Amino acid sequence: MKFVIDPRIFEKFPSLNIGVVVAKGIDNSGNPEELQKQLGAMETKVRENYDAEMLSQNPKIDAWRKAYSSFGAKPKENRSSVEALYRTVLKGISLRHINKVVDVYNLISLKHMVPVGGEDMGKIRGNIALTFAEADEPAVLLLGDKEPRAPHAGEVIYKDGISAICRRWNWREAERTKLTEETKDCVLVIEGLFPVTKQEIENATAELSGLVSEFCSGRVGYSVLDRNKAELEL
Repeated sequence: MKFVIDPRIFEKFPSLNIGVVVAKGIDNSGNPEELQKQLGAMETKVRENYDAEMLSQNPKIDAWRKAYSSFGAKPKENRSSVEALYRTVLKGISLRHINKVVDVYNLISLKHMVPVGGEDMGKIRGNIALTFAEADEPAVLLLGDKEPRAPHAGEVIYKDGISAICRRWNWREAERTKLTEETKDCVLVIEGLFPVTKQEIENATAELSGLVSEFCSGRVGYSVLDRNKAELEL
């Protein structure tokens, strides 16, 4: 199984860096008190340092708003996962426990203000590609939706051999490949567009890898992909 970034993605988004964490043989069950403590402390820090009314003007958030607008998505209706996460926290809502890996990547997303997501490798079929949706993409059921819908032509998606597994970058993930407490092998991605640097993505990816290893055990490794290295064997 490979993770491959379509060269056309770099033509449109030349500053892109993608951190990839691969974790195999993990234990994703349970809810460690220490992890929740760290997540709660980060939520407090976000509330102390950011304001919901000014969030869209933050350069790291604005970069994703512009990226979404480039393929016709309305930023106020289709917020990047990191903006949605921040807005939830800034409303005073504590992030609910999903499972350890999701809690860990939410922690990293808040700390570094970057989109982070993940998929269950056991449910992936074929390779994973970060690419542009074609006009004939199959309909996919996203988390929280009641009916499957097809991606719009031209939007950025992650897909495997069956269908999209995440739409509009890391906007909404598919029900089919979601992470659960039963997940044993997973792939996690961190997305970075300018002004986020490659070094920042390196740091965030290394930290994500370390936390997954700490709380979930297993065999965990990571890499950072860019226009000079756009493919990774998983």
